[in-house]
Amino acid sequence: MNYPDYVEDYLTYMESILGKSEKTVKEYAYDIRLFLRFMKVRRRLVSDSVPFDEIDISDCNTALIQSVTKTDLYAYINFLHKSRDAGSANRSRKVSSLRSFFKYIFKNTNLLKENPAADLESPKRQKSLPKYLTLNESVDLLKSVSGPYKERDFCILVLFLNCGMRLSELVGINIHDIREDTLVVTGKGNKQRTIYLNNACLSAIDNYLAVRPKLDESNKDRDALFLSNREKRISPKTVEYTVKKYIITAALDPKKYSAHKLRHTAATLMYTEGNVDIRSLQEILGHESVATTEIYTHINNPKLKDAVNKNPLADVTQEDIETRKNKEDMSGSEE
Repeated sequence: MNYPDYVEDYLTYMESILGKSEKTVKEYAYDIRLFLRFMKVRRRLVSDSVPFDEIDISDCNTALIQSVTKTDLYAYINFLHKSRDAGSANRSRKVSSLRSFFKYIFKNTNLLKENPAADLESPKRQKSLPKYLTLNESVDLLKSVSGPYKERDFCILVLFLNCGMRLSELVGINIHDIREDTLVVTGKGNKQRTIYLNNACLSAIDNYLAVRPKLDESNKDRDALFLSNREKRISPKTVEYTVKKYIITAALDPKKYSAHKLRHTAATLMYTEGNVDIRSLQEILGHESVATTEIYTHINNPKLKDAVNKNPLADVTQEDIETRKNKEDMSGSEE
C-alpha cells in the first residue's frame, strides 16, 4: 500500500518517537487508509465503479486533508456504523486514531491552521460483563487436550488460564523470557511486566520443553517458546484455531468462548475463587488503569449479594403476601 508522504511521516513518528509497536502502527495505518478512502468517496474523487476496499489513496494530496471538517468526521463515524457494521468499541478506536493523526498533522507540520479532530467525541461504548469459563468448565477444557501436540497445546491453555495473558503476549514468549519461576511478557505499547509462574505452569512448560523440537542456529525462530508444526513461531491464528478446537471438544460454545475469553477466565477465577485483590490483578493483567480491571469486581461479588439479602423485603414471598391477605380478610370478616 502506497501512502501519501504525510501519512508515511506520521507512521514513522508513531514507531520511532512514540515507541508504538509494529502491530499498533499497522492498526493506525489501516484506520487512516479507511478514512482517506471515505473522504475520496465523499468528495466524489473516485468512480462509483471502484470497490471501496480497492480505492487508491496514494493521490490524497494535502488539499484533501486541509478540507476536512468536523462534519466530515461525524459523517465518517456514521459511515462506520451504518455501512461497515462497526461496533462502538471499534468506532471508538478509529476516533482515537483520527485524533492522534490530526494532532500530529496540526502540531508537527504546517498543513493545518486548526485541528478538526481536537475535541472529537468518541461513541459511547456499551458496557458488558466479560464472558468466562467456570472452574469446572476450565478443567473440562484442559481434559479435552489430546493429539500429537498435546504437550504444547496443554501448556498454551494452562498459561492462558493461570496467567491471564493476551494472545499477542503468549505467541511472543521466548525461552529466555522464562527465569526460574517468573516469565517476562511484552504487552501493549511494548511494556514489559513480570508474571510469576505457579506449579501448574512450571510443570506444563517442563513437559512441553521435553518434546519441543530443537532448532539449529540458522532458524530465526529458534528461541520462540511455542512452535508450529513447521517449526516456526506459532501464529495468533493458529493459537485461536487450537483453542477453538478444544472448546468444541469440551462441549463448550465456540461462539461464546475464545482465546481472549480465557484471559477473562483467569482474571475472574483469581478474583472470585482466589480472593486476589484488585491492585494485584491489575498488575498481573497489565492494565494501564485499575478502572479497566474493576469490571471483574462486578462478577459474583459477595458484598453485593449480602447487600441484597439485607433488604427488609428479602424474605417476603408471594406465599407470605397471600397469607397476610388471608389474615386481613379473616380479621375483617370477624369485625
